[in-house]
Parts: sequence; structure tokens; C-alpha cells
Amino acid sequence: MKALKANITRALPHRSLVDTCDNSGAKQVRIVSVKGAKTVRRRKPTAGVGDLIMVAVVKGHQSVRKKVMPAIVVRQKKEYRRPDGTRIKFQSNAVVILKDEKGNPKGTMFKGPIAKEAADRWPAVAKIAEQVI
Repeated sequence: MKALKANITRALPHRSLVDTCDNSGAKQVRIVSVKGAKTVRRRKPTAGVGDLIMVAVVKGHQSVRKKVMPAIVVRQKKEYRRPDGTRIKFQSNAVVILKDEKGNPKGTMFKGPIAKEAADRWPAVAKIAEQVI
């Protein structure tokens, strides 16, 4: 996992519901924890683009429902700034479900664009992505 170059605003708090953009069988997930989040006591951890999170599947196929699995945030509605000065935001929040915490995606195709920061940090996700913005 590489370090991020952009200063990403973390916009997805703990326990928020997020849609998935892959064909893993999960449709909607709840953020359970953010891996590597350093925060103040009693402050809820938040996630941004490229972060590794643990999610619980709320809606989806019966085989994946009520299971906790790792995921990566690939899109967020809240805009963030890239090092060249441009600001980028997406129309929706989205995550990609993983097989393991090493970054191997469970699904074989992604719907919609993937943020460049997430693709740079997770090469296995970048291989499958059709569109990287």
C-alpha cells in the first residue's frame, strides 16, 4: 500500500451506509471500522478515497449478507484537492469489496469511474478498473 499524494478530505464517517460498485454480490454496506485511522478519544473515525475499511453487508446476495469483509473507498461526493491544484468530486460514494486485506478485489468488474488515488494505492483494483479519473 503506497502513501497518498493528495490531501483527501475524509467524508465517510463510521456507521455510514455506502453503495458498492462491483459484482461481488453486495449492494449496500455499512462502514464498521477504518484501518489505520488515528484519531482523538471518542471521535468517530472517518474514511476517504483510497482508505482500507471493514464493512458489514446490509443489502445484497444471501451468501454475503451479514458478513464483515474488507473494502476500499473508490469514490466520494465530498470534493478533495489534488497536488496540481485541481479539485475533484464524484456523484456518489462507492466502495469495492476485497477478498483479503492485501487488496485483491472479490468482484471481476467495476461500474463507474475509480479515483486515481485509489488506483495508485491499490494496483489490483487498478487492473480491473475500466475508467480511472
